[in-house]
This record gives sequence, structure tokens and C-alpha cells, in this order.
Amino acid sequence: MAQKSFKYIILGGGVSAGYAAKEFANQGVKPGELAVISKEAVAPYERPALSKGYLFPEGAARLPGFHCCVGSGGEKLLPESYKQKGIELILSTEIVKADLGAKSLVSAAGDVFKYETLIIATGSTVLRLTDFGVKGADSKNILYLREIDDADKVVEAIKAKKGGKAVVVGGGYIGLELSAALRINNFDVTMVFPEPWCMPRLFTADIAAFYETYYTNKGVKIIKGTVASGFTAHPNGEVNEVQLKDGRSLEADIVIVGVGAKPLTTLFKGQVEEDKGGIKTDAFFKTSVPDVYAVGDVATFPLKMYGDMRRVEHVDHSRKSAEQAVKAIKAAEGGGAVEEYDYLPFFYSRSFDLSWQFYGDNVGDSVLFGDSNPSNPKPRFGAYWVQDGKVVGAFMEGGSGDENKALAKVAKARPVAASLEDLTKQGISFAAKI
Repeated sequence: MAQKSFKYIILGGGVSAGYAAKEFANQGVKPGELAVISKEAVAPYERPALSKGYLFPEGAARLPGFHCCVGSGGEKLLPESYKQKGIELILSTEIVKADLGAKSLVSAAGDVFKYETLIIATGSTVLRLTDFGVKGADSKNILYLREIDDADKVVEAIKAKKGGKAVVVGGGYIGLELSAALRINNFDVTMVFPEPWCMPRLFTADIAAFYETYYTNKGVKIIKGTVASGFTAHPNGEVNEVQLKDGRSLEADIVIVGVGAKPLTTLFKGQVEEDKGGIKTDAFFKTSVPDVYAVGDVATFPLKMYGDMRRVEHVDHSRKSAEQAVKAIKAAEGGGAVEEYDYLPFFYSRSFDLSWQFYGDNVGDSVLFGDSNPSNPKPRFGAYWVQDGKVVGAFMEGGSGDENKALAKVAKARPVAASLEDLTKQGISFAAKI
């Protein structure tokens, strides 16, 4: 049983871990001071690639092409890059015990890692149908997508069941992006979800109607208002049918499940204050335990512009929160401080030939503007959300770089709107004037 000591440890191998390591390097971390510990076998990478370019039938994205931090236009940190910067990259190492009081982590192999400052960047794990006791949910070719190993299994299944039938369970990010990817791979695709429309946490019924019709036109079948209640399999254990709660059944060669995720906080239960399902932090991502920080999906932090505590699962926040935590750590060591984290919520997605961005908060009344005809070759439309007479959220499909910047600006400024009708007439020009 080996023991190693570091000044700083980043626990995790996803986006936040990569961006925290990059910021430490920018801040001049000394050789041997920092370790990144990940249970994955590869250096930190940009996870969004897994549900997009990784699954393309031609010109697919592959490592080392999307290691952090290329997603934001930064330096690509290859495994050797960490070594060159004096950072110890400890891969294929699962931490099974964390003692925050003793400042120690213990791996499955029994190795002990001591630290002075810890950054928890463990991210999330997918919710599995087996967790809910769904009959037959352990059949082969019922797949999930979170890590690169999961993506490799999806790629293998796509090749093995070429042109077959796929059922996608879930109508959120993963459901929409994976349905598109499977259709591009010439699968017969059916998407199933219980809500009245897709992406209900963000989309209004009007916005969802566009995407549902667009997907239907692309050949994706959509079944709403029901869930997968069971699966049957071939004698070899591979799934062959999905039973729905409404009594229907669907043939399936592949099933991909995207029904949500949960933050990986189990190691720290009872040792650190929690809030809204995550680890509670301040505006510098400090937790209730001295010298312990939490970033990315696991952090519940003060969202300054709205005056409440939130947990955000998105790559943009994963990058920015990691950088903020490291800047705060290094500033404090020098007797200084950084400004409080002032995050503007941002979400985006790309599928088929579509690309949308959203900024702000989707609360209050909403109005649609522009051309939302899904049959048009280049649809271009958007939406605003208005609360207490102010525009608080903005969305656009098919926007240009300048238009998307205008959306961010309007969501941050929260200007007064004369009326919903006026917003509909002005459309993107309202944001462009801010």
C-alpha cells in the first residue's frame, strides 16, 4: 500500500478536472505539487463530443482530438502535457474512501493520497433503469452515455447492428442528440419519453413542437406520455423488445437510455454540507470544510444574478467554476481575493443541421419570434422569457455568432420589455440594440 502526498489534488477526470489543471498551470504550479486522480483510463476530455462527433459515421471525433481544453479554444492537454507541466496524472484509479478531516483519499487498490487542498470534480453519473427495478433492464445492448467507455460501447453496437432498430428512452439532451446520431447512422429510431413534450426543463411547448416535427421529418418516431416498463431479450442476452407502460411494445436491436443523472457525492456524505442535491459552496467554490472545494456538476453555488442557490449540469459552468476555484485558491495563498462568481446560465445543443443556444432563466411568460417552420432548410427563430416586465431569458435556433452574443447580453442586462407583442415584432433586433 503506497502513500503519496501533494499540495493540491483534483479528484475527477472530466471537464472540470481538465480546466482546473490548466488554470493551476497558468498560475505557475510547481512540479510535484498537483495531482489529478481519475477512475477513467484517459486524460480529461471534453465530454460533449461523446454525444455528437464521436458517433458520426464518417469523420468521427476521436482522442486525442478532444482532450481538454480544446472545447473553449484553449490548449489541448495530452497525457504528456501534464508531465511537462509537472502535474501528476493518476489514471484508472478509483477512490473508494475520502476522509476530509484527515485530508486523505484511499483508492480501491489501497493506495493513500494525502493533500493540503482538495478540489472535488467528480461530476455526475447516469441514472440507470436497473436502479428502478425495471424488468430486463440488465439485458445486453441497453446502453448509457457518460464516459468514453460508454461511447465506445455505443459505437460497437452501431457497427454490430448496422441499419437496425433503436429505441431511445428519454426526451432530454441525450435523447435528442442520440436520436439524431442514430438516425444519421441509418437506424430506424423511436424516441420514448413520459413528458408532454421534449426537453421540458427548458423548452416551451412551441419550441418543442418545432424540434419534434423536425425530427419526425428526419424519420425519428416519437412516442410521448409513457415510459419503458420492461425489456425482453434473445437467448444470447441481447435486448429484442421494449415494453411500454401504455401496453405497446417496440422491437429493438439497441436501446439507449438518457433519463437523467445524479451528482457523485457519496464519498463525502456526512462530511460536508449539502444543498439541492449537491455539495454547498460559496461564490469561490469553497465548501463547509476548510481547504475543500467543489466544482462543476457536484457544486450547489450562489447564482448571484438571481439571488439563489443552484446546481448546474453543463459544460460551460464546469469549465468556468473550475477556473474560478483555482484562481480563488491561488489568490488566497497570496493574501488576495478574486471577484465573486457571477454566472450567466448558458445551454446549447447541436443535432442534425440544427444548433441552438439559450442564456438566462426560463421563467415567466415566453414569446416566440422568427421562422419556426421545421420544413424550411435553414430555420431561424428564437424566444424570450419575460418576468416582472423584464427579459430574463433568451433562446435562438440557427443564430449567428453575433446574434448569440446579443442573446447573452440581453439575458445578463435584463432590460424592460414594452410588451410581449413588441418583443415578437422586434425579434432578434431587440437583443441587438442592448
